[in-house]
Amino acid sequence: MLSRVRVWLNRTYAENVFFMDQLRRNPSDRAVEIHATHGDPDSPVLAAADTADLEPEGLSPAAYVEYALDQCVRRGIDVFVPRLHQAAIVRHRAEFAAAGTALLAPTPEAVAVFEDKATAYEAVRSVGVPVPPWWRVRTADELLAAVEELEQAGHKVCFKPAAGAGGVGFRVITRAPFSLAHLEGFPGPYVQLDLVVEALRRSGEPVDWLVMPRLEQPEVSVDCLTGPDNRLRFAVGRTKNGRRRGFTLDERWLEPARLIAEGFGLHHLSNIQFRMLGDLPVLLDVNTRPSGGLHQLSLCGVNVPWAAVRLALGEDPGVIVPPFLGQDYTVVAGPRSLLPVSLPRQRDAEFALPAVPVQAASAVEALPL
Repeated sequence: MLSRVRVWLNRTYAENVFFMDQLRRNPSDRAVEIHATHGDPDSPVLAAADTADLEPEGLSPAAYVEYALDQCVRRGIDVFVPRLHQAAIVRHRAEFAAAGTALLAPTPEAVAVFEDKATAYEAVRSVGVPVPPWWRVRTADELLAAVEELEQAGHKVCFKPAAGAGGVGFRVITRAPFSLAHLEGFPGPYVQLDLVVEALRRSGEPVDWLVMPRLEQPEVSVDCLTGPDNRLRFAVGRTKNGRRRGFTLDERWLEPARLIAEGFGLHHLSNIQFRMLGDLPVLLDVNTRPSGGLHQLSLCGVNVPWAAVRLALGEDPGVIVPPFLGQDYTVVAGPRSLLPVSLPRQRDAEFALPAVPVQAASAVEALPL
């Protein structure tokens, strides 16, 4: 009988309850036990896990690595899927291996390249992957110069932090004066250029933003599984055009994703996003972690989380071809269990939890951390 597999997800997205469900529903019926940690006692990933700990707050990256090593030893972790402090953790891969834990994460070099969006754009452009025009700005004057140049080229302009994830800090520039029209309906991403410039000058502190054209849909997120030999085992694009979602194997998206995943050591799971600049697909972003929507690929008859765990354990799943592409779909939110009470934040808060009943595989929007 095959031994159980013990998997740990640290401070991950709430939507990864579906990642956990898929591990338990693996086609080999191999027993999987899941450990989860989070700083929020009401994160649904804690209730969905078999065991869980509340994470200590305020740890430096180095201190968090020590905490993570302790978790792996105490909990007998076979595979660790790090999100929080990924860059620090992957630099200590040998120490985790000595503790009996495989890291389901890319190389330190790959994480370093893609932590910073400007560095990432420069790197992928060097291997022939198209990127949008972009400016790195730190001051109000640099922002104004970048906006002027992009607008003269006919682009709508946006900006976002050079380092960040999940769309945090993304804004679209408008020159329309602030009016009551901006207070109708739900808040949107648009922000007045004069207000941004005023805020920058008033703060007196530099920012670190990328200014670029607002790219158009469709947005295509290519989920990749790459081996430590730099060979791609799986790649499927998930398309987004308004509310409509779907899947694609079009090489316009898969070929540049393959160049990035194989060329930069994006081992294990990564997510590479593209949008349109006119008629040209260009890189939007690269995530060196499993995407929040990875479970949606179950609609194509594949269990990618389980294939990734097997690969981390040294059990090569081979090249995975989806038996079919699921039909177009939309996403809806649904309820998910929480722990019965909120517990105080403390290092040794520990609680064993029953497995949450498996829910339908329908996709949901990414939920906050």
